Amino acid sequence: MRIFLISAILTLISTSCKPQPEAKSNPPGYDLQKPEKFSLTESLLEISGIAFKNGESDTIFAVQDEDGRLFRLAWGNKDQTNIPFAGAGDYEDLAIIKDKVFILKSNGNLYSFMLNQASGKKATNVNEHEKLLPPGEYEGMYYDPLSDRLTILCKSCKVDKKKKSVTGYLLQPKGDQLLLSGTFKLKGLKDNKAIKGTLKPSAIARHPLTSKWYVLSSVNKALLILNDEWQIEKVHPLSSKIFNQPEGIAFDKNANLYISNEGDELTLGNILKFVYKP
Repeated sequence: MRIFLISAILTLISTSCKPQPEAKSNPPGYDLQKPEKFSLTESLLEISGIAFKNGESDTIFAVQDEDGRLFRLAWGNKDQTNIPFAGAGDYEDLAIIKDKVFILKSNGNLYSFMLNQASGKKATNVNEHEKLLPPGEYEGMYYDPLSDRLTILCKSCKVDKKKKSVTGYLLQPKGDQLLLSGTFKLKGLKDNKAIKGTLKPSAIARHPLTSKWYVLSSVNKALLILNDEWQIEKVHPLSSKIFNQPEGIAFDKNANLYISNEGDELTLGNILKFVYKP
């Protein structure tokens, strides 16, 4: 009996010391543990935002953190084209509105030009939209065709400083101009124990079928699902083994989910595709 007890205790200790598998947490229709992976070239090591035109997944548009260039590529094909639109800088996200592309810089400035130039040598007639947003750091932007507005989330702004809050801004396109049309705050952050510390959003997109908002955070390694009133419904932790540095998010018209990850000294940048299975 004594030997049996000792054996049982040793087995319990041995089991408790083993690393436990990460709990699976998935949005409806997706398996975040089983992506299709597209490793990118060195020029997109610092990939940040990604976007599709009208949800068409045959062409992926992307920007990266260091160079003012718009990249154009196809899934699984490492050949890509890119055109300069501005100087070196921290470019975080992009959105396509009809025939124009809008690119977000981390300081809140936006650049816009005609998308048909993406296969050319250099963007021309580039408009820079300045001082539309308060001083701060911005990373996530999405064009919502339902409201015909750009939605931008602040990653670090004075208005949210020392508060467990995130402020968002709505911009209305008017010809070549953008007009600030409203603000909002994410709801449910203070009481959500799944978010440790301050939420730092890095990307945002809206599900084409459910209209739920998907907010990605690289710092928090989390994917948040929100309703149309910006109330948090669910927080899904992201595995560091799969998501190296998640910085961009997009859906195609079939509701397949794409998340881009920056690389590092040992890992190439990549885009992960999660097939939608309702």
